[in-house]
Amino acid sequence: MDLVGACRAFVSVSEYGSFTDGAAAARMSQSVASRRVAALEERFGEPLFERTSRRAVLTPFGRDMLPTARQLVQAADVLLDEAEAVKRKPWRLAVPGICSTVGLARLVAEARGHGVTLDLRVAAPTQRRELLHAQQVRAALLAVPADEATWSVPLGLAGAKDLGVRRFYLETLRVGRASPGPARRVWIQPEDDVPHIRDPLTRLRDALGLRPAQLVAAADLTSAAAEVLCSGDLLLCSLAQAEELALTWRPLGEVTLGRGFALAAAADGNPQHIEARLGDAIARCLGAGAQGLGGGAQAGTLAGSAQ
Repeated sequence: MDLVGACRAFVSVSEYGSFTDGAAAARMSQSVASRRVAALEERFGEPLFERTSRRAVLTPFGRDMLPTARQLVQAADVLLDEAEAVKRKPWRLAVPGICSTVGLARLVAEARGHGVTLDLRVAAPTQRRELLHAQQVRAALLAVPADEATWSVPLGLAGAKDLGVRRFYLETLRVGRASPGPARRVWIQPEDDVPHIRDPLTRLRDALGLRPAQLVAAADLTSAAAEVLCSGDLLLCSLAQAEELALTWRPLGEVTLGRGFALAAAADGNPQHIEARLGDAIARCLGAGAQGLGGGAQAGTLAGSAQ
């Protein structure tokens, strides 16, 4: 039996003294109100109303039960209102700074279509973890290794000029003592300045005999992109970022690198319902879906332009 629904019918009929008017006020049909009150009477083992052809008059038992029934209905209404308020409460989410403005806007818009109001906090990888641990956000898209990732974005190198190859090998940046001009550098943006990306590149740099200064962690993407645009330097980035910056992108030759992301909730929270609703939208925002779609087209372009 729907106890709250039965009590709602009971309270409404008692207030109007009529099954017809009470049912209408409670937004249910007269037959439904009658069945619910009858079920309540059967459960209690006592009649609640003395029924006449025109009126529904409370019995002594009904008068005694009415205050408690009214309290139950009011408590249920408060609970329902609170549930709606909680659903409308913004879901604060920490996201990486690599997401474009349009990507973030589309994520927020799609979330609203699923009944979720997102409040985004753009932050670097370390800051996102700190926000999560301090419970300043309800969840965060954390930077994780590929084997722990829900969403992955391949990384490569991009330059201001056509690199002229299908894959770019870091060994080609090695310079001799007599080489004129400064050594070309690879810039790492803050989102990729994490151990599972930075450390393999550092080991590769040392193994190839490159200079330490040829691998640089930038303070921000704008500074790194500016260095690349005015020199022969290269930027470690995704294909989508390269296209946005009008740079020529190629995958790395010696090693496969990629950004990995996983959604984590603060404290004992569970982000699975958000992931189930917004997983595709998050993928598009991160560039994971677009990267997968663009890979084939890019491979064809690279093959055509290979040396």
